[in-house]
Amino acid sequence: GICAPDHSRRHAREINWSNSSWRTLLPHSTLRPGGLLVMRRFPARAKAPLLSLLAGAGVVAAAAALTRRSDPELLPSFHDLSLSSPAEKIGFVAEGIARSSRALYTITFVVIDYKYSLRGLEPRSDEYRSKLSEVHLRSAKRILKLCETNKGFYAKAGQFASSLRQVPKEYSSTLSTLQDKAVPCHFKDIKEVIVKNLGKDLSELFYSFDEKPIAAASIAQVHHALLKDNQEVAVKVQYPDLQQRLTIDITTMAILSNSVAWAFPEYRLEWMVSEFKRTLSSELNFLQEGENAERTARNFRRKRVVKVPHIYWGLTTSQVLTMQFFNGHKVDDLESLKASGINPGKVAKALIDLFSEMIFIHGFVHGDPHPGNILVSLEGPEGFSLVILDHGIYKELDENFRLDYCQLWKALILLDAQGIKKISERLGMGKYAKYFPVIFTGRTMESKSALGKQMSVVEKGNLKQELLALNMRDISSFMESMPPDFLTILRTECTRACEVTNIC
Repeated sequence: GICAPDHSRRHAREINWSNSSWRTLLPHSTLRPGGLLVMRRFPARAKAPLLSLLAGAGVVAAAAALTRRSDPELLPSFHDLSLSSPAEKIGFVAEGIARSSRALYTITFVVIDYKYSLRGLEPRSDEYRSKLSEVHLRSAKRILKLCETNKGFYAKAGQFASSLRQVPKEYSSTLSTLQDKAVPCHFKDIKEVIVKNLGKDLSELFYSFDEKPIAAASIAQVHHALLKDNQEVAVKVQYPDLQQRLTIDITTMAILSNSVAWAFPEYRLEWMVSEFKRTLSSELNFLQEGENAERTARNFRRKRVVKVPHIYWGLTTSQVLTMQFFNGHKVDDLESLKASGINPGKVAKALIDLFSEMIFIHGFVHGDPHPGNILVSLEGPEGFSLVILDHGIYKELDENFRLDYCQLWKALILLDAQGIKKISERLGMGKYAKYFPVIFTGRTMESKSALGKQMSVVEKGNLKQELLALNMRDISSFMESMPPDFLTILRTECTRACEVTNIC
């Protein structure tokens, strides 16, 4: 979670210096009586962090200036921040500089590591591949540490990257730990958000409210509660000051990705930042999430195996979402499913049917279908039902795209090379048509294996040689050419494939 430093009740010149964000940023300085900041000589080992700090301050300033110029409504001015005192505003800016500095420091080391560790190596050699895997893993661990330290949107970005099967496996496996590592906010801060949004004390709104969260994610945490009529509910509460951090964090990521692309054209990550920014805008509005949930409930009202929590609109705002509470197991918890007498194969089939109907029939697709967002309840036909949670990110697919996607799958199943090429060209990705069978079906265009069966040793060897010929420039170009609709579908298909594989 994101909880601001406790500066809110102190005047700027009375900040507890030893505990403030400034002490973290400037460890070699002293605050004298009267508020005078004295800088001591920096030892040699502190030069790199200091340069990152100064650059980070520049990034924050650039982020604010660029964003206010392009979209004045998106970023409030220093005087408009909804913070209660000058000291709190100072703390907010200090934290923004610290977060940007850490990001700059980390990404700089990652880029340097790639550039110099791989220098002089033949891209197709075994030594290059071995060294590249080592750098991938080191870099993923650095970025994981950055996400864990900065939390909030950085953790969310790490989760987003881990869900993309196109990124190297060293990144996806390392960053996937962020799914379960969110640190909850203090209940005092959560209570303030609820009271501010709903206008009443908790005792007036709920019969009981559990202070310990049942789940904590990168932008919100969830508490179990009882309404006055003893109805069980789950209350999702957005972390305080999250909106104010959004612009600085996202713009910092954009500036860093653009800088990396300028210095090293083969490493283009702008597509990832752009897609991440797009998904966040709706996810931060819990009113939109409630509407998405109700639309999904209507779409599946005739499917008894699919459940969507009821929304309590009288206890819901843009930052607080109150919904029906469900008990259940995570969809990939194979041991719990079997212990409850649930057939994992039937769960897998229901999961496939669910997302196929979302994509091909309704064109309204859940954009974050990781296992934590799908519960298996012990009630329903055949002894279970799928409970769909977290409706913040959805993608609407138009009819033309869905028809093209249907035709693509038909061509993939029939291994129709001309059909695959034709559809991929219509999607603006004709150059990469030959990789579509591998991405979606796990076999090559020349494969003799039946659909759903593993490739032969020879086929795997041929595919490996083709993939080794790809470099980072090819992968970046592939991702940049991908339409947003297709990227959403690819994330959904890959996540679904992982879940089905784990539970079958």
